[in-house]
Amino acid sequence: SAQSTLGRSRRWREVLERATKVAPTDTTVLLSGESGTGKEVVARFIHRGSTRAGGPFVALNCAALPEHVLEAELFGKSAHPGRLEQAAGGVLVLDEVAEMPPNVQARLLRVLQDGEFQRVGGTRTLRADVRILAATHRDLAAAIRNGTFREDLYNRLAVFDIALPPLRERRDDIPLLVEAFLHEVGQSIGRPAAGVSDDAIAALTAHAWPGNVRELRNAIERAVILSEGGLVTAAHLPIEMPPRVGN
Repeated sequence: SAQSTLGRSRRWREVLERATKVAPTDTTVLLSGESGTGKEVVARFIHRGSTRAGGPFVALNCAALPEHVLEAELFGKSAHPGRLEQAAGGVLVLDEVAEMPPNVQARLLRVLQDGEFQRVGGTRTLRADVRILAATHRDLAAAIRNGTFREDLYNRLAVFDIALPPLRERRDDIPLLVEAFLHEVGQSIGRPAAGVSDDAIAALTAHAWPGNVRELRNAIERAVILSEGGLVTAAHLPIEMPPRVGN
């Protein structure tokens, strides 16, 4: 995605600085932030800057699967290798790690402690040659307090943590992101917009963006389609206009 590491704001520069420092190591990283803030973008940035850049980048969403399916997907089952084996030599991203059930947490802890695991129902011990990056939009400290997340696992995952700011806390980056998304969407739908009007930029910058960068990109895609190759104006945006100053 064009926006991969775009941003001039202090908050976003801090994120990239932390990611740049940790990338060349093999340290486990915990990425936290609201949905749509770019956790996968930062995970890919870390992968590209790591010694494992030539290896696979594999992601698994822990919230998307029932417990037994998640366990088999992660560790493998009988003759089927799981994501830990698929990511060998590379990076494994565990997204929405707060949703991981207790028994899967216990098995993952062993991977982080001993660097080994067994497939579900298997007896052979396998080496885990992966770097693990975990991501969550939840407050893991609260999950530990209410007993749904293991503190020892948290301590292993959060050796190095990176907190991603919501888009409303990095508004300076919005015009830059809009320009990148305009170009990206224009290429993907084969019909670039002529540009963005000042009133549209004002509306985009003032909006709170609860869905963050992902929501902004969707809004731009819709606006480019509606503008039919002309200028994107505030009328093409699915957001309320900011009140005019002085009214």
